[in-house]
Amino acid sequence: MIKHIAGVLHPAAKGRGGVKVPHNKNTENCRIIRMPAPEMVVLPMQQHIGAPCSPTVQVGDTVKVGQVIGDTDKFISAPIHASVSGTVTKIADTVLANGRLAPAVTIESDGEMALFEGIAPPVINNVEDFIKAVRDSGLVGLGGAGFPSHVKFHLDPKKPIDTIVVNAAECEPYITVDYRECIDNTLYIIRSLMIIKEYLGIPKAVIAVEDNKPKAIEALQKVADEIGDGSIKVMQLKSRYPQGAEKMIVYSATGRKIPFGKLPADVGCIVMNVTSTAFIGRYLETGKPLVSRSLTVDGSAILKPQNVRVPIGTNLNELIDFCGGFKPDLDKVIAGGPMMGTALVSTDVPVIKSYNAVLAFSKGTMKDKPDNDCIRCGRCSQVCPMGLMPTNVMRSVKAKDIDGLKASNVVACMQCGTCAYACPAGRPLVQYLVLAKDMIREDGAKK
Repeated sequence: MIKHIAGVLHPAAKGRGGVKVPHNKNTENCRIIRMPAPEMVVLPMQQHIGAPCSPTVQVGDTVKVGQVIGDTDKFISAPIHASVSGTVTKIADTVLANGRLAPAVTIESDGEMALFEGIAPPVINNVEDFIKAVRDSGLVGLGGAGFPSHVKFHLDPKKPIDTIVVNAAECEPYITVDYRECIDNTLYIIRSLMIIKEYLGIPKAVIAVEDNKPKAIEALQKVADEIGDGSIKVMQLKSRYPQGAEKMIVYSATGRKIPFGKLPADVGCIVMNVTSTAFIGRYLETGKPLVSRSLTVDGSAILKPQNVRVPIGTNLNELIDFCGGFKPDLDKVIAGGPMMGTALVSTDVPVIKSYNAVLAFSKGTMKDKPDNDCIRCGRCSQVCPMGLMPTNVMRSVKAKDIDGLKASNVVACMQCGTCAYACPAGRPLVQYLVLAKDMIREDGAKK
């Protein structure tokens, strides 16, 4: 495999594992359409990895778009902002897509979408101002991880960073919002990278894109050449799931392996989603925080598949109705991609910051494999990007062997689903891996 970087050919770093999945990028040519503001939004206080926020408003308060309605003093967190203007009508627990309860602020819209008076481009004079601005924006990873972005920018002097890796792989089937960002908002991506590099003192950046997105590669390279200083490179990666996984993309882009239990910073890198990167550029220009996001709405059971910009907190049912509704033979709805997304038991849930897609499938589209006995073929281990042995984990779970689970390094599993995808016996390996991590956590809590 050969990739093109700023006119120079480089050999690709090829990581282990992964599978070839159908792309099904049906909405790649659909420009993002802005959905009208809903009559009501429900804004959960837990929309990110880390500490949940506490409401900073009360029932009866009048709020405006961009006003902080939830925050915390915990480090790993990000504030929540009103996505519509109107009146706070309820503060109570709501059910999230994963079935868990979280406190939420309900706002009844006044239909005006009036901006909060305090919105203005942040004044930045140094790195501390920059990091504070990113936190104030409410940004979390928009590729689905939901990690508060400002945390990544608190650099450890003992771990010098020399490369920003921008993840534009978008390796999950169906999802195309990152691709559209590369095509439609290329300038913001490159400008933002130049600003981030300047304030954090990071000398170079690599935008990594899978080779099934040639138009995105061309657009990014063109703008990088026009306004960049030569330190921002566009890299073509082999299309292979889960190429966008953090450890895989760092290795593909730099040839550096992140050791077990370590982070990208331990090998001199920061990894950012491409849409998150573009958002920083827009926020620094306008001061408008993260109050809406783009999602791909697709699948065989969606009447009008498209990419939609939607206020955060919008009910999924309203989003689906905006896309024509479901076809009669609906079978399954997933928040996120088909490989790592969450299957929903109800669509009566709010859109949160980390959702990048809602997929709905008709009966017969997603064929379930029969659950047969393991034939010891080893395919699950062969395709695992982390080099785990899922069948050993499965046996340890059944035997309730905590020591065996700890020895298996199962906590390194990123639940990408490659093992289950490749298993000819149809074993529910991802479920066993999730259960294994839960068992280890429960065992640790007892001690």
